[in-house]
Formats: sequence, C-alpha cells, structure tokens
Amino acid sequence: MPLTVGTAGHVDHGKTWLVRALTGKDTDRLPEEQARGLSIDLGYAPLDLPDGRRLSLIDVPGHERFVRQMVAGASGIDLFLLVIDAGEGARPQTHEHLEILRLLGIERGVVAVTKADAVDEARLAAALGEARELVADAEAVAVSAKTGAGLEELRQAIGRAADGAAHRGDELPTRLWIDRAFTIPGAGTVATGTLWSGSISPGDELVVEPQGRHVRVRTVEVHDDRVERAEAGQRVAVALPGVSRDDLQRGNALVAADVYPVTFRLDVAVDGGDLPSAVEVLIGTADIPARVVRRDNYAQLRLSRAVVAARGDRVVLRAERTIGGGRVLDPAPPRGLEPERLEILEGGDPVSIVRELTREPQTVGSLQARGVLAPRDLAAGVAGLAHSDNWYFRPEWLEELGASVRARLEARLESDPLDPGLSVDELFPREPWATAVLPLLELERREAKAYLPGSAPELGTRADEAAQVEAELAKAGFAGTKLADAALARYLEREGRLVRLGDGLAVGHDAYERARAELVEECTRTGSITLGRFRDLLGISRRPAQLLLERFDADGITRRVGDERVLRRAARG
Repeated sequence: MPLTVGTAGHVDHGKTWLVRALTGKDTDRLPEEQARGLSIDLGYAPLDLPDGRRLSLIDVPGHERFVRQMVAGASGIDLFLLVIDAGEGARPQTHEHLEILRLLGIERGVVAVTKADAVDEARLAAALGEARELVADAEAVAVSAKTGAGLEELRQAIGRAADGAAHRGDELPTRLWIDRAFTIPGAGTVATGTLWSGSISPGDELVVEPQGRHVRVRTVEVHDDRVERAEAGQRVAVALPGVSRDDLQRGNALVAADVYPVTFRLDVAVDGGDLPSAVEVLIGTADIPARVVRRDNYAQLRLSRAVVAARGDRVVLRAERTIGGGRVLDPAPPRGLEPERLEILEGGDPVSIVRELTREPQTVGSLQARGVLAPRDLAAGVAGLAHSDNWYFRPEWLEELGASVRARLEARLESDPLDPGLSVDELFPREPWATAVLPLLELERREAKAYLPGSAPELGTRADEAAQVEAELAKAGFAGTKLADAALARYLEREGRLVRLGDGLAVGHDAYERARAELVEECTRTGSITLGRFRDLLGISRRPAQLLLERFDADGITRRVGDERVLRRAARG
C-alpha cells in the first residue's frame, strides 16, 4: 500500500541533509533555498526501503515563519520522521511540529537524532534518551547524514513503522489537495499533491474546487515516472490541458465530481483549550481566516473563503502560534451550532449519523456528496431507514409525516366526503421526494390522489340532492342543465350518472349516449356533420350542441376539420 512519510523538526536540525542522504535527492529546489541553506517550501523525493517498498517523502520547512507550509505538507502524510539535533535537543519548533502531528492524528513514525558524528558518546546517549522520552511510541535512531552512519538502521526503522500502517481516507472518492502548480513547456499546467483518497488515471474527468472548474487529466506521474494509475497515499503530478497556471493555487483540491461539498462552514470537535473569536484554519493545503462559534466541546468555523472538506478531516487552528485543532464532524452544517447533534456525529455509528442528518429526506447519494459518510459506511448507515426509489427516510420522520397526512385526509373526509382524497401536489407541493414517500405512508393511491385506507367518495347526507339533480337532467334531456355544485357534479360523473360539459353544463349519461349514437349514425351515413346539422338532429339550441361536440372531440370520438366534424378511426370501428 502506498504511504507518505513527512519530516518534522526545528530549523537547522538537518532535515534536508538527512533527506538527501536517504534518497539521493536535494529537495531544496528554489534558488533562495539553495543560497540561504534554509528550506522555505515543501520538497519531495521517493524513499526506497530495504524490503523493496517505495514510500513518498515530504520535506517540510522548520522555521517558525513557515508553519503553514509545514501543515500543508504534513496533512497528507501517514508517517512522521521527526528530526532532532543530537547537540541541541528538542527546540521550540520541535514541540510545535509534534503538536501539529498530534492534531492531525499522525501517530506512527520514527525519530532521527541527527549530527551524531558531531557529539561524544555520552551526549549522543543522552539525546537518544530525551528523544525516546519525548516520543515514547516511536523508535529513536542515531544518524549522521555527513558520514552515512545509521542510515540503514533508519530505513529499517521507517519500514517497521510502515508495517501495518494504512493511508487515511482510502475509502473516499478521489481527492488530491494541490500544493504546487506550474507550467512545463509542451506539457502545459501541472498540479502536484498527495493523493488523499481514490485514484487518478489519464483521461479522468475531475473538478478543481472550490472554483468548480471541470478538467480532464492528460497524464499522471508518481515521482517523475509516468503511470497509468496513481493510488491514494502517493505523491502525484497531473497534467491538466486547457488550464492556466493562474487558475490553480495551493489550497485548491482536485476531486471527483458531485461528491465533496464546497463549504464556508465546518462543524468540528475541538481539540484544545480556549479559542479566540478569530483564527487561521489550516485544512489540507489551504489556510483560511475564520470566525469561531464555540459551545461545549464543539465549534463552528465560519470561513472567509470556500474550501472542500469531508467528514473526518483534521484542521489545525493558529493565531500567533498553534492553539488547537479539530476533527470535522459535518462539512456542510446548518448555520446553528447544535452540540446534541454533533455528539451523535462524533459517536461514529453510521445508522445514527444517517438518522440525524436525514431530518429532512435525503438520497443516500447526497450523504456521500456532503462528505458525511464514506461509501463503505452507506449500507450500514441506511440499514435502519425506510426507503423507496433510492430515497431514504428516518422512521421517526416518516411517522411524524404519516400522522400529519392522515390528519389532513381525515379532515378532508369530514369536510368533503364527495372527494376525500388529496393529490400528491396538494400533500407535498414541489417536493422531489413526494412520489417516493407515498408508498411508505400506508395510504391508498387511486389515480392521482391519496386516500385513507378504506375511504372512498360517498354522498352521505347528499343523496336526496343527487337524486334531484338526476331528475333535472332527465327532464332537460339533450339540452342539459347547469350545476352550481362542482364537487357534486364530479362525484356523479365518477359514478357514471352524468357527463360534464363546458361552462358548468351537464347532461345525463343516457342523454350523452343517445346524442353520441345520433352523431355516429349521421357521420357514418354522410361522412361528416356540422354544428347546425347536429343541433337540428337533437332539437336543441346552438350552445349545448356546441358543448356536446367539444366533449365528443375530447373523448376521442370526433375531430374537427374546418367547420365540420368527422369520426375518428376508433369511433368508426
């Protein structure tokens, strides 16, 4: 499994010299670095271990002015290589770098006690003892980059630290935090970084966030070697055609599309004491000024610039110095800070997390898109949720919704027994999950409406009124009569007891069928019929005749051709 190891330690304790001795590569690439003998930016090199494994190695600056660069490099590492000068011992940046490693959750590594050739045996033994006391869980190895003493032992110790280590974030889709971008003649713009998760291959379509710019990967390299696929934990360089160098900067992320949220707020579990109201948030390779809203052991970081983030990301908080850190619990939280909600998220149980985050209905894919759950957790996360058409709902929410809908339908049944159903649009106007939730609410669906189980339209106390309407329709014959009560008219039509025309006019079902028979007979004999001829056949005025013809058109019996009607094929049959 690919892994990345990063240096840490005080300025002038020999990190870059040690990296050069271990890898054969000088990571001080900038002219200013070479002139001053001081690392200013991140350096990279492949590190070959005695057993044949190859790790990526990041060399970070040690000066206090370059802590941002140190965090940008350390955020993507899996193992640390802490460097301590045998003569000086641990110094201020040694301790701050150790604190940053702790805040980033990087627990495995090795301590290299450097410049062993420059001190006597007693001092070297004391330095080794101090190193072991400072980092109790890590091997301490005496080494000299100048003479080569201890280099082989150091490689073996790094190998042992790497045994059993796993790259964090493997289960998430592709995300590469960009730490450098530059232009190569003939290749175009190249972005480099540690691949935090997923994989990248030539031809992949990815997105540069937070700009939201879609890009296509032309080529992929790992430590200057072109590869067909780069994996999480490797140092990666990708060529991006059609992208300007000015379009990319440290702190951007190259990610799979529609997965990670672009956010101005992060809810975190705080690791540290009191926090000021304004801090600098270091996440991935980005550093962003932010305001802090804190309650109990949690804080909401309100960022001045957008960033992409995922659940579990580590952040470092700085003011004049490193003052704390945190672990992202929700990368796309609501504006209010709710400790009770964050306690559930911190618990880590996928089912609880999904139930908490789906107070409003969510698709399972949206949970991944918010960076809240990794794909491998989704099955467990939705295990206790009701679902339909790829929408997942909390049982508690469904119960509340079902009670509300039943109450509305009961009220409808009482107020309008002729039409006790409600349409989906009436129940859930403009909700994308409306059709998915209905089968889960134990309702009956008839045509486009939902009903209480066993309920149906009924006349109830209006039976006498319906009988009177039918008597009026029978008396009116083809001329029909106007009905003021539209609900009663709809009910009687559903029951096959009348046919509604336009303008509130209706005819009895028997009159409609006799009028249709007259129409079909005339059209069959002459080929067509005019409004005047139809009016005369039925012996009625022009208006009801016209409304009947329009109803025949709507029912697929006739179609209008100029001033005449002709039978449709189905009616002729």
